[in-house]
Amino acid sequence: MPSALFALTIAAYAIGTTEFVIVGLLPTVATDLHITLPLAGLIVSVYALGVTFGAPILTALTGRIERKPLLLGLMALFIVGNGMAALSPGYEPLLVARVLSAFSHGVFFSVGSTIAADLVPENRRASAIAMMFMGLTVAIVTGVPLGTFIGQTFGWRATFAAVAALGIIAFAGIALLLPSNLKKAPSATIGEQIRVLGSGRLLIVFAMTALGYGGTFVAFTFLASILQEVTGFAASAVSLILVLYGVAIAVGNVVGGRLANGNPVKALTGLFIAQAIVLMLFSFTAVSPWLAIPTLAALGFLSFANVPGLQLYVVQLARQVRPAAVDVASALNIAAFNLGIAAGAWIGGLVVESSFGLGATPWVGAILVAAALILTLWSGALDRRSTSGAQPVSCAA
Repeated sequence: MPSALFALTIAAYAIGTTEFVIVGLLPTVATDLHITLPLAGLIVSVYALGVTFGAPILTALTGRIERKPLLLGLMALFIVGNGMAALSPGYEPLLVARVLSAFSHGVFFSVGSTIAADLVPENRRASAIAMMFMGLTVAIVTGVPLGTFIGQTFGWRATFAAVAALGIIAFAGIALLLPSNLKKAPSATIGEQIRVLGSGRLLIVFAMTALGYGGTFVAFTFLASILQEVTGFAASAVSLILVLYGVAIAVGNVVGGRLANGNPVKALTGLFIAQAIVLMLFSFTAVSPWLAIPTLAALGFLSFANVPGLQLYVVQLARQVRPAAVDVASALNIAAFNLGIAAGAWIGGLVVESSFGLGATPWVGAILVAAALILTLWSGALDRRSTSGAQPVSCAA
C-alpha cells in the first residue's frame, strides 16, 4: 500500500478517537462543568448531528476544491475544533468546538474513501478503503480507552489536546505524502441528495440504520456512568473495560461483514434479534461485575456487526430504485448512522433524567432495535414481492 494511505489512516484514527472518546469522559466532564449527566450526553448528540447535516451540505459545497487542499483544510478545521475543546472554559464553548470537529468528520470520510481507492490499482481498491477505515476500528480499540485514561488522570481537556496533536501529525502526513494531482470525483448536489430521500424503499433502510445503530447508543453513551454507578466499578477500571468492548466491536464488524455477504436482510434479522436480547439482558446483568463483563463483550460484538450489512443493503437497493445515485444513497446512510447516534444519546439522556434512571437505558435501547427488526422484516417482505430482487454486490465495510 502507498505511504499516502497511511496518512489517511492516521487521520481516520484521530477522527474516530474524538468521536467516541467522549463516551468514557462523560462523568468526568459532567462533574468538572457542574452539569447533569443528560446535559453532558448532548455533547454526543451535537457531534453526531454535525456529521449528519454538515457532511452532505459541505460535501456538495466543496466539490470544486482540489482534493489535497480540501483534506488539509478539513484537518486544519479538525485541529482547531479539538484545540478549542481543550481550551473550553465551559459547556457552551465545548458544544461549539464539537460541532466544528464534526463538520470535518463527514466530508473527510466521503472524500478520503474516494482518494484511497484512487491511490491503488483497481483490484486493490476495496483493501485500500478498508485500510483507511481501519483507523476508526483501531480508534475504538485503543484511542477511546487511552483517551479515557488521559482524561481521568489529567483532566478531560488533556484528552482533546492529545487528539489535536494527532490531527497535527495527520495534517503533516497528508501534506508530505499525498500527491497533488488527485482527480476529483463528481460531487453530489443537494438536489440529488433530496431526490434519493424521495424513495420510500430507501427511507425504510435509512430508518433501519438509525434505529438499529442508535438503539445501542441509548446505553453506550452512558456506559462509563453505568459501569461506575450501577455495576460498581472504579473509574480507573472503565478504560480497561472499554478495551474489551473495542476488541469485541472490531471482531463483530468483521464477522458481520461476512454474514451479510450472501443475504444482508437475513443477516440483519438475526443480528437485530440478538442485539435486542443482549441489550435487554444487560438491564439485569449490569448490577453484577461478573455478569456485566461477558454481556458487554456480546453487546460490543453486536453493536457494529450490523454496520456492513446495512451499508451493503443500501447499495443493493439503490441500484434498483435509484441507480444514478448509488453513492449519494450510501453517503446518506452514513448520515443515518450519525442521526441514530444523536437520537440514541438524546433518548438515553431523557431516560436517565426520568424516574426509570440510568439502569433503564439498555432496555429502552432494545425497544429501538426491535423497531429496526420490524422494519427489516417489512423491507424483506417487499423485496420478495418485487419482480426484480437485489443482486449481490461487493463493497468494503
